[in-house]
Amino acid sequence: MFVNIDLARYHRRVKTRSIDPEIRLLQALGDPTRLAIVRQLTADGETCACDFTACCDVRQPTISHHLRVLRDAGAIVGERRGTWIWYRLDPSVAERVGSIARALVPGGLIPAAELTARRAAPGAGASEGRPSRP
Repeated sequence: MFVNIDLARYHRRVKTRSIDPEIRLLQALGDPTRLAIVRQLTADGETCACDFTACCDVRQPTISHHLRVLRDAGAIVGERRGTWIWYRLDPSVAERVGSIARALVPGGLIPAAELTARRAAPGAGASEGRPSRP
C-alpha cells in the first residue's frame, strides 16, 4: 500500500524577511504609527511602553507589535524596569538613516556650513553659470 503525503503541508512555513538592515529600517519607519512612536521618542528621549497609546490612538497590543518591529529593525532599544519597559531611540539610528539618504543623492549631500559659505562668497552663484537670486 502506498500513501501519497504532501510533505509541504506539514512543514512549518517560515515568513521571508528581508535580511538587508537598511530595508528593514526603512520598512519600520514607513508605517505612520511607528513613525509617531519614533517622533515621540525623539521629543521625550525615553518613554514607557504604556505611554505610547496616547500618541498613536491604538490599543496596547498593537503598540507592542509596532515596538517589536522597531526593535527588530534596530531603531529602538528597550530596558526593563520592574514590570515596565522603557524605550529610547538607538543612538545609531540617525546616522543609519543619514547614510541611506546620502547614498541616494548623486555626488553626496553638501554640508550646511559649505552651503552657507557658498552663499556668502561674492558672485558665487554667477561664477558657476547659475543666475543669482535677487
